[in-house]
Amino acid sequence: MSEKKIKVYNIQGEVVKEIDPPEHVFSYPVKKHLLWEAVRSYLDSQRKGTASTKTRGEVRGGGRKPWRQKGLGRARVGSIRSPLWKGGGVTFGPKPRDWSWKLPKKARKNALKSAIVSKFKDDELIIIDKFEMEEPKTKIAYEVLQKLGIDNALFVEVGENKNLFLSLRNIPKIEPIRPEQINAYFVLKHKYLVFTERAFEEKMEALK
Repeated sequence: MSEKKIKVYNIQGEVVKEIDPPEHVFSYPVKKHLLWEAVRSYLDSQRKGTASTKTRGEVRGGGRKPWRQKGLGRARVGSIRSPLWKGGGVTFGPKPRDWSWKLPKKARKNALKSAIVSKFKDDELIIIDKFEMEEPKTKIAYEVLQKLGIDNALFVEVGENKNLFLSLRNIPKIEPIRPEQINAYFVLKHKYLVFTERAFEEKMEALK
């Protein structure tokens, strides 16, 4: 692991200290294929799978044979709802299905490590020492993000800080989230990954 440290900022945008990146997370390599699998797993699991078509047996009508089998010089037809006919059933069409699948637990954890390390290497990992708000104020939260140069970020904070969540959720391209909700897809979806210091410590402990 490199000697690079993580800068910790205050809400004025000033660096107040630097911390060593936890080795159990930041020594993990960036595995692009693992990240691809994690993103694919998440997106596949969001698919509703409600597309549906009717087979020839489900289309209304067509119970009577349209003409007799022989003697007319015409092709043999058993039903007007054949897939070959207009208004007929669909051959091998989609049916409702569950698209979801899960990576193994260890793979999901390692994918998250890869995503965090990727942000760290690209100088897109930001830690704020604390960000407390007495009441929800989107304007104040927006001004703090501007001081830090953040315009598109996944913002990770513990759930007790409800006023901050209420303030951030109205800002475009800013997604507030709790440490236990974070995954590789959410990290890669945004340009910056922002933690409060306590949320960072909580997540690093969970990744041991």
